[in-house]
Amino acid sequence: MKKILTTLTCAAILATTVSADFGRVEMGGGAWNQIPTGILSYTDAGSTGTYTSNEKEEQSMYAWMLIKHPIPIIPNLRLEYTTLKDNGVVSGSFKDFDVPGATTTGSLDITQYDVIPYYNLLDNTAWITLDLGLNLKVMETTYKVDGVNVPGIGGITAYEDTSSIIIPMGYVRARVEIPVTNIGIEADVKYISYAGNTVSDIRVKVDYTLAFIPVIQPGLEIGYRVQKFDLTSEDEKTKFNIDFSGVYAGLMIRF
Repeated sequence: MKKILTTLTCAAILATTVSADFGRVEMGGGAWNQIPTGILSYTDAGSTGTYTSNEKEEQSMYAWMLIKHPIPIIPNLRLEYTTLKDNGVVSGSFKDFDVPGATTTGSLDITQYDVIPYYNLLDNTAWITLDLGLNLKVMETTYKVDGVNVPGIGGITAYEDTSSIIIPMGYVRARVEIPVTNIGIEADVKYISYAGNTVSDIRVKVDYTLAFIPVIQPGLEIGYRVQKFDLTSEDEKTKFNIDFSGVYAGLMIRF
């Protein structure tokens, strides 16, 4: 929560600084009640290990910021921050540890930073906005397992590993403003599929802007988001096949 507040504070300072030079600045943040499903598996020379999600609802935090400027040749910019969490059951043997009993507990913590340069194909033309761009999704994943045997360390201990990856994805966003109502309906898709790996991040939302407030206009947003990860490591020993889906809601500000 502290990290989210820090992110939003920095975004607000940046927005105040650039709002005089750019056409529009928007930002928002809130909570995503998502349910994880799926498994992480490892196979090597007869050894097999699995992490299976408990499929219990988790509350994640998110924040976003959009900067639009009037220079056509330079892309606009959207920034996003999302946290994900999952708890599950671990069994078998992995590269760096093995489970001494039948099963033990584990967890996944994923922090995502999305950097999205994009162009407006339509900019509120007949109340329709259409954006097309590139999404660079930076993922920091921390994997924790309790009560395992780690080679070189005596006895039963906990294991923790953190890894980072950058995933380039296509990005498209469509928005319709309903005249007179201050209501907007919006959807965006981030997607890539390559060499048997597929990642998608899809959102649909409805928002309401308090347009009668001058200069800084607050608003509310509610939507549904689905992230799907189907990834295989280069050595094909590790497979990550987990989905996150659920309703999100938050506050937004338009400058």
